[in-house]
Amino acid sequence: MKIALLASKKRDNTPEMDVLRKTINAVEPKEADVIVTLGGDGFLLRTLHEHVHLGKPFYGLHRGTHGFLLNEFGSSDNLETAIKASSPVHVHPLRMQAKKLDGSVSEHIAFNEVSITRTGVQAAKLKITVDGKIRVEQLVGDGVLLATPMGSTAYNLSAYGPILPLNANLLALTPICPFRPRRWSGALLEDNAKVKIDVLDADRRGVHAIADFHEVDDVTSTEIILDKSVTATILFAEGNSLEDRILAEQFGF
Repeated sequence: MKIALLASKKRDNTPEMDVLRKTINAVEPKEADVIVTLGGDGFLLRTLHEHVHLGKPFYGLHRGTHGFLLNEFGSSDNLETAIKASSPVHVHPLRMQAKKLDGSVSEHIAFNEVSITRTGVQAAKLKITVDGKIRVEQLVGDGVLLATPMGSTAYNLSAYGPILPLNANLLALTPICPFRPRRWSGALLEDNAKVKIDVLDADRRGVHAIADFHEVDDVTSTEIILDKSVTATILFAEGNSLEDRILAEQFGF
């Protein structure tokens, strides 16, 4: 098995990484059968963005804070065995096109969520359209986000959005600290939905759009779809099912 070994800056010069380098004849990602990351969820997410085009599976080793998408770090001697026994999860990213005040358009993908949030002291005013039909004429608050099932346990959960099973074929549209309409708590959308968010009074009420960690300032509108032409495969060790973790989150464990 050809393994590419990547570590976050914080973990690159650590005893764990030294041991892995000595026991694994690491290759470049483009030559690998599997890409192994050492760090946290954020580093795995950045690695997905950087290398998803290679079509390689990713196996994350937990050396971060939460480790929701990662596997426990064990003996380096059984790493290849653990990878061979792991189960794959296939995920698609959201694709965001964000139009700016100057008329330019920025495009990014997001495996977790796309969020549109205020940048100043004034609340954002947003119009939400789904599949060509206006669903919210004016949302006043800190913003709104659209999350994938994988991302539903991240920022979406912090914003009191629903947790989605991986195979639900749904997206979570969740308001962030809404002031009006007060009783709107969000919506569940089919994963083929096309979502457009227009920023009202964009020149006075500054808004930015963030696709995972790619930030676009001075946004006037965003269009978001789930891009099923792009697939990332994340491997989970035996007994470390992502589906079980998501289910456990729903019961507060």
